[in-house]
Amino acid sequence: MLIAARDEAAALPRLLAALRQQTLAPHFFEVLVADDHSADGTAALVQAAARQLPFSLRLISLPPGASGKKAALAAAEAQARASWVVCTDADCRPAPGWLAAYAGLLQAQFGLHFVSGPVRLTPGGAWFDGVLGLEFAGLVGVGGACLARGRPTMCNGANLAFRRATFHEVGGYADNAGLASGDDEFLLHKIHQRYPAGVRFLAQSGAVVDTPAPATLRALLRQRVRWASKWPHYRPAAPRQLALLVLGANVSLALGLALALVWPALWLTVAAAWALKLGADTWLLWPVLGLLRRRRWLAWLLPLQLLYAPYALAVGLAGQRAQGYRWKGRQVR
Repeated sequence: MLIAARDEAAALPRLLAALRQQTLAPHFFEVLVADDHSADGTAALVQAAARQLPFSLRLISLPPGASGKKAALAAAEAQARASWVVCTDADCRPAPGWLAAYAGLLQAQFGLHFVSGPVRLTPGGAWFDGVLGLEFAGLVGVGGACLARGRPTMCNGANLAFRRATFHEVGGYADNAGLASGDDEFLLHKIHQRYPAGVRFLAQSGAVVDTPAPATLRALLRQRVRWASKWPHYRPAAPRQLALLVLGANVSLALGLALALVWPALWLTVAAAWALKLGADTWLLWPVLGLLRRRRWLAWLLPLQLLYAPYALAVGLAGQRAQGYRWKGRQVR
C-alpha cells in the first residue's frame, strides 16, 4: 500500500488505526509511507508507529530535489515488494474490509491492471456538507458508470490499485510529472488505452474509503479549481466531452428558469426539463448512495441543482485560467 504524506502528522494516526482494523490478515500486506519533506514530525510518527503495528510499515523519505505527490508515490512504488499496490491518501479512513475487497477481486479476475474504488465524503462541519456529499457521490457514480462502459473519465487517488508491471509499462507518471495533480486519472487513462478490458470499478460497500470534506467554501473552490486545471491535459476525449455535457445541461436548466421568469409561457417546458433532469439524477444516484450508505443525501438534490450551474461555470473557467496554486506551502501547477 502506498501513501504520500506531507505534513500529515495530525491525520496519519487515524489512517493507521483504520489499517489496524483491516479484516485482511496483517501478514498479507505492507504499508509504505513516502514522506515529502514534512516539517511537522510525520517521519518520526511513522517510525514510532512501525514498532507497534501488527503489519509491516516502512518510511520512504524523498531525497533533496524530489518533491510532490507523484514523486512520493513513485519512490514508494519502487520500494514495494508485491505485484500490486493499493493507494490512499494520508487523511483518509478506509473501511475494515477495504483490502480484503481488493484481494478478493484480484483473485477472482486475473486479467486486471487497474482498479478504482468508491470514495465517500465525511462531514467537515460546513453548512454545505450535504450538498457537497451528494455532488461527490455523483462524481463517484459517473466515474464507475463510465468505466463499466469502457470510456473511463475519472477516479480518485484516495482509493485505487494498479499492477506494478503495468505502471512501468505505460511510463508511470513521467509524461505528466510537471503537474501536481492527476496521479490518479492520467494513470487510469494510460492503462485503459493499453488494456481496455483490464480496468474495473470496485462496487462494494466494504471497499469504501472516507475522505474529509473541505471545511470552508474557499477550500472547496480551491480544490475544485485544482481538479479542473487538469482538463486541458487529458488525452482521451471522453473526460472533456463529459465535462462539457454536464456543464451545458446545468447551464441550460438555469437559463431556462431565468427565461421563464420573463416569458411565463415557457414554464411548462422548463418544468418538464427540470423534472427530467432530476429524475435522471435520482436514477443515477440511488444505487451509488446505496453503495455509500448515504441515501439520505438525496434530499439535497434540488438545492444542488439550483447551485450547480453557477458553481460549475465558475470552477470550469477558473480551472482553465489557473497558472498555478499553493498547496501545503508550495507553489505548484
